[in-house]
Amino acid sequence: MSPSDTRAGIAVLRAAVGEQPLDVEEHARLVGDSAAGAVVSFAGVVRNHDGGRSVRHLEYSAHPTAQKVVAEVAGDVAGRAHGVRALAVSHRVGRLEIGDVALACAVAADHRKEAFEVCAELVEEVKRRLPVWKHQVFTDGSDEWVNST
Repeated sequence: MSPSDTRAGIAVLRAAVGEQPLDVEEHARLVGDSAAGAVVSFAGVVRNHDGGRSVRHLEYSAHPTAQKVVAEVAGDVAGRAHGVRALAVSHRVGRLEIGDVALACAVAADHRKEAFEVCAELVEEVKRRLPVWKHQVFTDGSDEWVNST
């Protein structure tokens, strides 16, 4: 999705999947708009535990269509939103360490309620639709694959 793409007047300024580290504050700055009364951001970070086990690191793999899908998700969410000025979303793939950002989102809206609601919807839709697989490596040497972000 190009940075100038808009749905219902809402600018989708980023919809990306890639290996570069993600900066949530940069996403928030990207969507900033002088007409917006709220900017809500979200960072999905790698935690050090899952299901009672200690996590060493994660590796995310993406289907070749992931870039297209994240752009579709962003466009769909933008198309249903009201009172929103802009949004941005990125998912990281490759090896991530504890504390690294795996999913970054930001939404600028006229009011906080819409900004929070649309940011939450964006996160949930990315988790539901993006073809990304998580390989968790535990400190005990075991591992597991999870079809979830």
